[in-house]
Amino acid sequence: MMNRVVLVGRLTKDPDLRYTPSGVAVATFTLAVNRTFTNQQGEREADFINCVVWRKPAENVANFLKKGSLAGVDGRLQTRNYEGQDGKRVYVTEVVAESVQFLEPRNANANPNRGGNNDFYGGGQGNQNTPFNQNQNQRNQGYTRVDEDPFSNDGQPIDISDDDLPF
Repeated sequence: MMNRVVLVGRLTKDPDLRYTPSGVAVATFTLAVNRTFTNQQGEREADFINCVVWRKPAENVANFLKKGSLAGVDGRLQTRNYEGQDGKRVYVTEVVAESVQFLEPRNANANPNRGGNNDFYGGGQGNQNTPFNQNQNQRNQGYTRVDEDPFSNDGQPIDISDDDLPF
């Protein structure tokens, strides 16, 4: 049997973090995932998918994601049911996330007028002249940013042993 779900979307509101009576963290959130096609009016629709994540990843989701954050979810689809307050049976289908990836820098949705720093090395401090950022920039001198190709415009041959190749 196989039950695997992989989603990429934006949170529709801030995650809701709660704790079970035994102290286990659980966060719930909804991802808006765009459909790959447009409707008859030419508009792109989205599906709103409920997700739940447990333990330390739940605390990380609650601490680092907010409404509008781009996230990747890897998990499984689960259905459950319970009796509602009105006595009727309520059925719930949700994605139980085994992994949640944060797909943008921490303050990518920040208002640019507030001086937000969207650099991966910026530390989310907002002001690029803080001692934190100066120290980060000094430590990262000579290193390539994660979104740059380390071999571009080098012009030098690459010395790779046959033992290093996976094939």
